[in-house]
Formats: sequence, structure tokens, C-alpha cells
Amino acid sequence: MKGGARTWYFPDGYLPEKKTIGEKKTIGEMEAHEALMLFNTANSKIAVYLDIYFSDAPPEKDIHILVDKESVKALRMDYPEDIGGLKIKPLTQYAIRVRSEIPIVVQFGRLDTTQKNMAYYGSMGFFED
Repeated sequence: MKGGARTWYFPDGYLPEKKTIGEKKTIGEMEAHEALMLFNTANSKIAVYLDIYFSDAPPEKDIHILVDKESVKALRMDYPEDIGGLKIKPLTQYAIRVRSEIPIVVQFGRLDTTQKNMAYYGSMGFFED
């Protein structure tokens, strides 16, 4: 892999439900979420396209994202403004395909605060050029 890949796949999207305890919407200071991190090591701004696939609805394709040169961009999957206005409901099964004009590195992560022992995991996904 030379500085990343141009196409990445993440098959296990499933936004955790946000829990409210009293007036707090989180456990501790952490808010349940999923995030997609786009790492551009190139010396130029690049265009990235997201395709979101659902188990019970047609896919949303060609969501345009710009990533600055030599930077990382974190997209919260529960923030529609981060993903082209698309609203993904909690507890919805989805998958992501990331397409880039040049090789990038992509990671997906989930923070689940639906229990006292919150859990976080990250995944590099499957990639191809």
C-alpha cells in the first residue's frame, strides 16, 4: 500500500443509540457516535466521495467531501452536516464505500456509551486501488 488506497469499504455501520441520564445525553463526558477518519498525506486538497448502503433502503451515493492537503478530516456519522446532509437514524444497519481521486488512509470507529462500561473500537476496513 503506497500511502493508502483509492477505495475503502466498511460493512459494519450501526449508530449506537444515545442514552439520556437525567438531563445529560451522555455517560460521563462522552457521546455515543460513529466516525469516519480521512487521512490525506498528499500535498494538495482532494475530493472524496462517500456511498452509504442500507439494509432496508436504496443507497445514498456520491456524497462529496473535501479534505485539505496533509491533514485528517473526521466525519461524525451522526452529524448530517458532516456527510452531505444525510441523516442516519440510530440503530440502522449501513455500510460505507469511500472513493478518492488519490490514495488516502481511512479508519472507522464507534463509541458506544449505552452501558456503564462504554466501548470504543476502530477498524481500518477493506481497501483496493
